[in-house]
Amino acid sequence: MSNKIFFLPILAVILIGFLYPLGAPESNKGTVLKGEEDIMNINNENIETATFGGGCFWCMEHPFEIIDGVYDVVSGYAGGDVENPTYEQVSTGTTGHIETVQIRFNPEIVSYSDLLDVFWRQIDPTDNGGSFIDRGSQYQNAIFYHSLEQKKTAEISLMELNNSGRFDNPIVTPIREFTNFYPAEDYHQDYYKKSPQRYEFYRMNSGRDQYRERVWGDDKDYIPGDESYRKPAETELRGKLNPLQYDVTQNCGTERAFENEYWDNKEAGIYVDIVSGEPLFSSTDKFNSGTGWPSFFKPIEGQELVEKVDKSLFSVRTELRSPGADSHLGHLFNDGPQPTGLRYCVNSASLRFIPVENMEEEGYGEYLDLFR
Repeated sequence: MSNKIFFLPILAVILIGFLYPLGAPESNKGTVLKGEEDIMNINNENIETATFGGGCFWCMEHPFEIIDGVYDVVSGYAGGDVENPTYEQVSTGTTGHIETVQIRFNPEIVSYSDLLDVFWRQIDPTDNGGSFIDRGSQYQNAIFYHSLEQKKTAEISLMELNNSGRFDNPIVTPIREFTNFYPAEDYHQDYYKKSPQRYEFYRMNSGRDQYRERVWGDDKDYIPGDESYRKPAETELRGKLNPLQYDVTQNCGTERAFENEYWDNKEAGIYVDIVSGEPLFSSTDKFNSGTGWPSFFKPIEGQELVEKVDKSLFSVRTELRSPGADSHLGHLFNDGPQPTGLRYCVNSASLRFIPVENMEEEGYGEYLDLFR
């Protein structure tokens, strides 16, 4: 966002000036959502709404969009007095609005409490003057509750975090009643997808990830779901993995082509994360890419992998990581077969193969239908 430029080092100013989209921003013609509670019914499912302010909304969309049970995440402005504001108006800090994300989710799949656990890991809740490099009231953190139940849940969550001893200073994030929300301009929506290089450059210079790493460590990328798929403690991890598996999954290493365990494996079964056991791929989606690494044209049914921009080796690629344990898996390319046209190129060292005949015994019986 343009007013962030003035807080970066001189070199960053020059580069962001080059990276920021040219031309005037589109006008904001979004729909206003108002009310004490926004609950609707889509495909016979209950949908609730959560609204969080966490500083730059570019950085707040992706952590929620990858959660099972979240239907969409919209960047916008909330809590102010100006109707249908533009980004230029909000960025002055005089409208009363703050940058927010509004999340529609199914509470039967992911709870509001789970969303709060993700929210706390994205922000510095002890800062009331802005968020990381972005200073000013428009970048303050806030929880906007849509119901008294959400308010109570948020108050309990805040109290527990305050008493955890994780922070040196008290939590100052306000819990406010939701009054209004105005979607931001189209060019702000899904910015991490539309402009991944610009997004990663901004994020790297904002200080957000450095703070999250320092405060939360290995737990910074918590994703609600089956706790059995969480990343184990470091001591347990080193005892569980061999040196190659550790280097690939934890240090983004790469094994040798044609000299790895599964590149030509033709058995029927599923491939799970070597770190957590999370199901990742099925042999029904595996193909011979000729590259010397296991290749799949899609993840296993119901799985959505984490995709990140990788600028190593003097190129820009899409890195693949497991959503549960955050293991480095490999890379995604657009030269695969139909029906997806994608190639998920994965290191064998990131995987453990479970043959069909062992799947029921090892707790993966729900995936047997893939082979019938």
